[in-house]
Amino acid sequence: MLNDDVKKEAKKQLETLEQDVKLIIFTQKVECGYCEDNRTLALEVAELSDKITARVFDLEDDKEAAEKYGIDKIPAIAVVGQEDYGIRFFGIPAGYEFSSLLESIKLVSTGKPELAADTKNFLDNLQKDVHLQVFVTPTCPYCPGAVILAPKLARHSKRVKADMVEVSEFPHLGNKYGVQGVPRTVINEDVSQEGAAPEQMLLEKIKSAVS
Repeated sequence: MLNDDVKKEAKKQLETLEQDVKLIIFTQKVECGYCEDNRTLALEVAELSDKITARVFDLEDDKEAAEKYGIDKIPAIAVVGQEDYGIRFFGIPAGYEFSSLLESIKLVSTGKPELAADTKNFLDNLQKDVHLQVFVTPTCPYCPGAVILAPKLARHSKRVKADMVEVSEFPHLGNKYGVQGVPRTVINEDVSQEGAAPEQMLLEKIKSAVS
């Protein structure tokens, strides 16, 4: 999946890892269209750093693990550090989204999300859970900006969960949430933000979703 140049660059980026990271991969015996590629990609990434380990589960056979990590569709990768911060990739993080996977791994490992003070203050005082679903495609150059902001919020607050959803692999979700273009961030099912919105703009949308 990864050529030598990509491996070299990715390995360099992963040199900053501090704490161990687990890539929890979900597939099934009769693999879906991108399951094999997704599994291969995650396993190749794990080989780039001794701080990263990978484990593969079957969605049907390992129901307890699927329930533990909140996995209800495949292919899927849960990026887990010393704790599970609720960061998930549904659909293969290929193309532009490969950078989002690397950034999420670094975020989980170093625990240093760069967020504005008012964002941190809001997250520290959240009284309701927030579920962010960022719909993307691998060919969208603007999507990683939206994707990586969601894990930053999840890394800071246990009340926030962040999903990347590759919409072409889950068209039923695209239809359900009316995704006409990407990136599109759906917040708690019924509030959405179009485009790679700045942090403050997304924060206002989250406030409206939990008010």
